[in-house]
Amino acid sequence: MQARAAASLHDGEEDSPLESVAEMDFDAALAEFQELATSAGAEIAATVIQRRSRPDPATLIGPGKVEELEAVIASSGANLVLFDHDLTPSQLRNLDRALPCRVIDRTQLILDIFARHARTREGHLQVELAQLEYQLPRLAGRGKAMSQLGGGIGTRGPGETKLETDRRRIRARVDRLKEQLENVRRSRRQQRQRREAVPVPTVALVGYTNAGKSTLFNRLTEADVLESSRMFATLDPKLRHLNLPSRRKVLLSDTVGFIRNLPHALVTSFRATLEEVERAELLLHVRDAASPNLDEQKMQVEKVLAELEVSRTPTIQVLNKIDLLPADDRIDLQRLPAAHTIAVSAHSGDGLDALIAAIEERIGGTEAVDPTATATFRIPQREGRTLAALEAGCFLEKKKYEGNLVTFTASGPSSLLQRYRRYIVQEHGELPENAPVEARPRIRTRVKSSTR
Repeated sequence: MQARAAASLHDGEEDSPLESVAEMDFDAALAEFQELATSAGAEIAATVIQRRSRPDPATLIGPGKVEELEAVIASSGANLVLFDHDLTPSQLRNLDRALPCRVIDRTQLILDIFARHARTREGHLQVELAQLEYQLPRLAGRGKAMSQLGGGIGTRGPGETKLETDRRRIRARVDRLKEQLENVRRSRRQQRQRREAVPVPTVALVGYTNAGKSTLFNRLTEADVLESSRMFATLDPKLRHLNLPSRRKVLLSDTVGFIRNLPHALVTSFRATLEEVERAELLLHVRDAASPNLDEQKMQVEKVLAELEVSRTPTIQVLNKIDLLPADDRIDLQRLPAAHTIAVSAHSGDGLDALIAAIEERIGGTEAVDPTATATFRIPQREGRTLAALEAGCFLEKKKYEGNLVTFTASGPSSLLQRYRRYIVQEHGELPENAPVEARPRIRTRVKSSTR
């Protein structure tokens, strides 16, 4: 059943004139909140806006506005009230008592959208954890009227109230969910360790929701991730290989989109999902170049990245959706220096070659963690696995066969060249010694037992 919602937006100072920039930000916030409600399956019946100098501690909006909101509900037939603001437990209880329908604040609305879009077991666990941690301080019991009496001698008191019982059960479920999520993190760590045995850099897509990350992810990797204009349509993380022109392979990660005032509880609960962002060697900050709030959205994303402690990770600014801009603006964007900002259109494919080249430079450049190096190898032909690994991950030149040996020059990731350093006969430049430990060749020893 589709809910008819009366949306209430609390903003600004009472009777203070708004400047044009502030008014534009307010309009964008209102449009974004309405899009959130639509993504949750609600139909907007009416919108109520209030500006006041300070929030009312009892109801956030004050008694007069509560009466006005009650009249709007009666005239519009709404059965749900959405607040674009976080409500304290006492404010939520007071509004529930005063209004004839359910009241939901911003955090609860976003949690509902997350619950709709979670597909994997991990996603369901994280959403449930965030919902329970949100509900715990907002439980409202009915005192001794709902108390449970114990049986036997000495248990004729008021007993455990329904509120205490609910809190105990929720805390037990929260502990269980945290334990299950820790198992998920442990499994992810094991998978990551297996991947790092042959080190492959991770490039994470981050950005504001609906900036086109999934479309860009599909265009680069030929994946089939859901593309939707709805907010938070992509919730569960996706990993795919991306082959660069130098034959270097990277893992591209698509993550959940961020939003203005993203609740802290969500960032905490979805820590496992965002681990790929925390461990990425390079971030692609995908931005909607056609959005009138381009800079505001950039600031909100950087706020979340700072909370994840990845602000210092190398980042390329990707200005997406340039096909929606006028021709002159598009030309100006494409003239930007390509070192840190790339203008692309994931829909049409414009600028993707420049983006791939920029990824190549940041991943394999001289200042990268795993720079590109060149060396000459002489390898016995019977070492087919070694030859295949170097041919798959490097460019080979000047290949020459001499008896049972093959000599060639290979250009590729220094970590890959380090794995087979024992076959190098000439280094072209300095080959870094600090390759990841997991990348070095594993020497297997076989122990034979004997009895006398």
